[in-house]
Amino acid sequence: MPTVLIVPGLRDHVAGHWQTLLAADLAAKGRKVRTVPPMGRTDLDCGAKVAAIEREAQAIDGPIVIVAHSGGCVMVAHWARQTKRAIEGALLATPPDFDRPMPEGYPTIDELRASGWLPVPRLTLPFPSIVAASRNDPLGEYGRVAQLARDWGGRLVDLGEVGHLNPASGFGKWPRAELFINELTK
Repeated sequence: MPTVLIVPGLRDHVAGHWQTLLAADLAAKGRKVRTVPPMGRTDLDCGAKVAAIEREAQAIDGPIVIVAHSGGCVMVAHWARQTKRAIEGALLATPPDFDRPMPEGYPTIDELRASGWLPVPRLTLPFPSIVAASRNDPLGEYGRVAQLARDWGGRLVDLGEVGHLNPASGFGKWPRAELFINELTK
């Protein structure tokens, strides 16, 4: 079974987040799981975050499936352009639209550009992916996220109205994540 590599978004580790709960559930079932370590919400250096993904991926023996959320999806797109590490697939849940202004409390376009996030890579990813999109995500309008999925060569999954698929949107556990992981490992 592939190791599941969890790539959190810009807000890093949150105890009640579906990625944190997924990691615990998978580990309890004997599945190998690694998480890219938190770097802090104020450190927006995309290059440092990409390097952290590479360190974790290179430390894993055997196949890998990536599970990224929010800004972690964009990190994975940047990372995929430079890594030589083979990946079986990636679940990219509710990627944000960094090309448009984000709500208050999130980085500005100028901050994202200065930190190396823009332009967002739009080349086909070198591995299969599932891009899970919300119809009412305040960080990414559905049509624009659907275009990201097409650009990345991913299969778009319409999650309906789930906000940003995080605790603020009422989500803790997200059982579909494990189903998508299983689909990517077949």
